[in-house]
Amino acid sequence: MKFNIAVLAGDGIGPEVMEQAQKVSEAVAQKFGHEITWKPALTGAAAIDAVGEPYPDSTHQVCLASDAVLFGAIGLPRFDNDPSAKVRPENGLLQMRKQLGLFANLRPTFTFPSLLDKSPLKKERIEGTDLVFLRELTGGIYFGEKGRRDGGETAFDNCVYTRMEVQRLAKKGFELAMTRSNRLCCVDKANVMETSRLWRETVQAMEKDYPEVTVSYELVDAVAMRLVQWPNTYDVLITENLFGDILTDEASVISGSMGLMPSASMGSDIALFEPIHGSYPQATGLNIANPMAMVLSAAMMFEIAFNLPEEGKVIRDAVNKALAEGIVTEDLADGGKAYGTKEVGDWLAANI
Repeated sequence: MKFNIAVLAGDGIGPEVMEQAQKVSEAVAQKFGHEITWKPALTGAAAIDAVGEPYPDSTHQVCLASDAVLFGAIGLPRFDNDPSAKVRPENGLLQMRKQLGLFANLRPTFTFPSLLDKSPLKKERIEGTDLVFLRELTGGIYFGEKGRRDGGETAFDNCVYTRMEVQRLAKKGFELAMTRSNRLCCVDKANVMETSRLWRETVQAMEKDYPEVTVSYELVDAVAMRLVQWPNTYDVLITENLFGDILTDEASVISGSMGLMPSASMGSDIALFEPIHGSYPQATGLNIANPMAMVLSAAMMFEIAFNLPEEGKVIRDAVNKALAEGIVTEDLADGGKAYGTKEVGDWLAANI
């Protein structure tokens, strides 16, 4: 098979970890007889520096013409430390999600057998954890009206959802639950927020269409607590944009490192795959960044975008073998030998 893949490496460690994902993807393509054409494009601070905007139309056109998008990371401290900046790298990420219609962010959280003791949570609490968050990605408070009044002394951010936005996200959640354990949890704050009450009543109305699925409804603060107490009791969880942003970062540490967790953002036409970690600018160019999450995002790309589960499994098996044999970067070395970003990528590709 032939694939056109947009490559949006972005900022910070993005280009370094992206290089390893491409290396591993090429090894998989060679093993299974596929052909990949890589289509690099600018986004984030790199795009601002080059053309003055974080998600230029040229990048959008590259994404539209591709079969899938691999995305690295966005953000640099010089923008974070300037509250008056008119254009920010993160604006590019929001624009990209909106313009590509990527309304569903799928973030799995699972444990690695060889890393159970590296989690900040007790082994007996996390063993067997295999859950998936579906986060609504293009609505809510991030996209609502925002601004200042009273001479800048008062700020506001409006959270707005339509029933259609909830329905299309919930539909993916129900469908995903049916491929797993037929359990779905709707996470909201319906005791306080009107948007959450819309979420809850919309999902309740959809239950009759999916009689096989058992649905539970939990408040976001309770889920935040239970995620670190009994994460292995959850399976598929759906939630709105802000809640999902926070909860998925909390869930990511269960595995032992944010550098291990991949994600997918999906719409009706194209899907984007990215690690959940940030741009980690302090590590840029030092060859110490963990490429595993970016590599596992490529595995998700083969599985979801191309419907090639065996190719994805080959990548996952190589990652598990590397972790078991200690072929890891310094964040996981725990006093042992630490390999460089490139060396880990080379090992994974060679193993495949």
